Amino acid sequence: MALLHIVFGESSATALAAAFELDEQLKGDILYFEDDLSVGPLFILDTKDGQNARKQWWMQLAGTQPQSVAEGGPDTQAPVAVATVAEEEAGDQEKFRQLKALLKSEPEQEVYVWAGQNARDVCGYYWLVSQLYDFSGRIHIIYLNNLPFLNEKGSVFYPTHLHQILAKEFLKAKKLARPVSLAEFELDGDEWSRMMNENGGIRLLEGGKKIKGEPTTFYDKELVQQSTAEFQKASKVVGLVTGKLKYPVMDQFLGWRLKELIKQGKLESKGELKTIKDFEVKLPTE
Repeated sequence: MALLHIVFGESSATALAAAFELDEQLKGDILYFEDDLSVGPLFILDTKDGQNARKQWWMQLAGTQPQSVAEGGPDTQAPVAVATVAEEEAGDQEKFRQLKALLKSEPEQEVYVWAGQNARDVCGYYWLVSQLYDFSGRIHIIYLNNLPFLNEKGSVFYPTHLHQILAKEFLKAKKLARPVSLAEFELDGDEWSRMMNENGGIRLLEGGKKIKGEPTTFYDKELVQQSTAEFQKASKVVGLVTGKLKYPVMDQFLGWRLKELIKQGKLESKGELKTIKDFEVKLPTE
């Protein structure tokens, strides 16, 4: 029975696949979930209503939806984009149904869940294990928590994401695999319920597997501070903010917050308010 490896995000899947060429024992199918659960609404995400609310939020970020789900801001109709992250998220629900069907039909199937030390992977892990209690003993976790690896120059570094790891280093990481314990299924399932009920706008990793929820506006002050009296690309402002963070937050989220600050009159803009490469921002003229 081939292993099934689970990761969060396509870049992690690509990095892990490269390691298969070096170790036949590691080889297996890869399932990746695309939705970044470290941002956006989680309330009652285990229901259709919660899943639809989250899809609408993603559509709003992508500029395909009137503003209705997220905190604050008037309703505004934005131009329709061709594809949205919401479509990927809908795919995650189908992928999970297929995963459960596989585990039910193949009692010998073993699963390795890979997680880097970042909020996206850890939130994804909590979401996953909260729904896989029935398959305890067959679900393994490989959590690269504060572990040293070698980079291309042979120097030691501490990666936060799987895509930062060299293919040959995955072979070492595989030895860390251990079954998720019954206590973890219960405790981590409770943690997922807490995160859904807390429903923070953004979730930060504080160390270990500890996730702290913060309001949607958490980075607004920093975005304003990095803006100047002269116009500069939104992408530059976002880069200045993420450059200071130990665990970067996705650019699309910060781009959405810039647009909200523009709506509130806290920033001025020129250019089309689409991606962060399409417009510039500056502090309001007094």
